[in-house]
Amino acid sequence: MARICSISKTVLLLILPAMLAISTPALGDNHLLYFEAQGIAGYSSRQDKPIYYSMNPDAEMQKPSVGFDYLHRFSGESGDWGSFGLQGRLALSVYENGTKRIEPQAYNAWFKVKTSLSDVWIGHNRPALGLGSYFDSHPLILRTLPIQGFGYDRDWGIGTYRDFSWGNLQLSATTGTGMPIYFKGNYMLAARVAYGVLNEDNYTLGFSAGYGRTLDTMGYKLRDSAPKNMRLGGADFAFLRNNLEHRFDLFAGEWLDQDTVALMYRFGFLFGPEQRMKIEVQPAYWRSGGENWLLSSCFSALVTPDLTLRTMYEYNHAEDDHRAIVQLYYYLPL
Repeated sequence: MARICSISKTVLLLILPAMLAISTPALGDNHLLYFEAQGIAGYSSRQDKPIYYSMNPDAEMQKPSVGFDYLHRFSGESGDWGSFGLQGRLALSVYENGTKRIEPQAYNAWFKVKTSLSDVWIGHNRPALGLGSYFDSHPLILRTLPIQGFGYDRDWGIGTYRDFSWGNLQLSATTGTGMPIYFKGNYMLAARVAYGVLNEDNYTLGFSAGYGRTLDTMGYKLRDSAPKNMRLGGADFAFLRNNLEHRFDLFAGEWLDQDTVALMYRFGFLFGPEQRMKIEVQPAYWRSGGENWLLSSCFSALVTPDLTLRTMYEYNHAEDDHRAIVQLYYYLPL
């Protein structure tokens, strides 16, 4: 079959009514359900007009949307043995010509099982590659390298991971398509080994490798139907100390048939009462069929336990574009 596409949208449309049906106070301790909504607007100097996305209207993030985030744990006499996660939304895309389109999205859609050797997942989840394999940036307007287009923030397939006292090991085999599903001879294999457990040691240093034939997609849009070579090596580092955060990600090798080097560094400073505010600065650089660099900064404030305000300034060198973005992100437990 030449193409099997948008399965993720169909899954979302089938499961969303069921999720809404169970969103009652009767949910027990094994269930977590959140309502998610965001509004986003800004200004682009290149377009000289308002925009309603942070990166691109075809990208899955960030743009106005409403949705849900659902997690279910499965337990037995010996404890938890598995979990199921589903995160879906309806997103509004506003294009430069004024065209508007509402798109259903399935972001997280996975089932995990605990075994004696490791945890195993199947579905739509994070590939075992770089900073994106453990850093959840889906509500954030600063973009990691996978969201910028080097790899995939989420991909369809299977994976496994195991935590050790010294760090962890991850492996994944995915379609190499990102948000949609296509079968055109495409695939992506990835592995990451890390020293340090971030939640316990406040640092982690990881080394990754990826190999495959992947497709050029942005959001649900297929930009090229021919699979292309992917051979990447990477290093990532995260270090959290007191009110300071440091995150670094580097990829080098071949991506979409192009010799590639891509790197980013993100510095964060938390301050204010209960450290509810944060200032972040992020330079990023890449060379892949062309050269570009971005300079981004973000201020965020936790206005209430459920509402976060974020503002971003970004300069895109290749497009000579200055952007100012404001985001309101609402995440409410039900």
